[in-house]
Amino acid sequence: MKLAKKQLLQQKRRWRLRKKVSGTAERPRLSVTFSHKHIYAQVIDDCAGKTLVALTSTAKDSKSQSLKANVAGASALGKAFAQKAAAAGVSQVVFDRGARRYHGCVKAFADAAREGGLNF
Repeated sequence: MKLAKKQLLQQKRRWRLRKKVSGTAERPRLSVTFSHKHIYAQVIDDCAGKTLVALTSTAKDSKSQSLKANVAGASALGKAFAQKAAAAGVSQVVFDRGARRYHGCVKAFADAAREGGLNF
């Protein structure tokens, strides 16, 4: 019962955030997800339904750095993600934190992506 209640509340937080945040061709949505071991980030154009840029801590590029789902790994992946997005021609995004609070790993990822050149 506790797990089902927790998952329901988490899904409600996602829905509440997604009512306000939507990606367009000019400003796609930067979605970041953290599991216990890995970090997943992607830039999505919701109008076209396409993923423009994606990077994970499990990617071959990232495996050499052995990134983990902590603050240090989030900031390293945020910088790498900003470089990859700039190479794809994405400079402005809308940040989608999912159901997580904006602190800790999420904040570290966002700050590193801003330092790397993404505007949000």
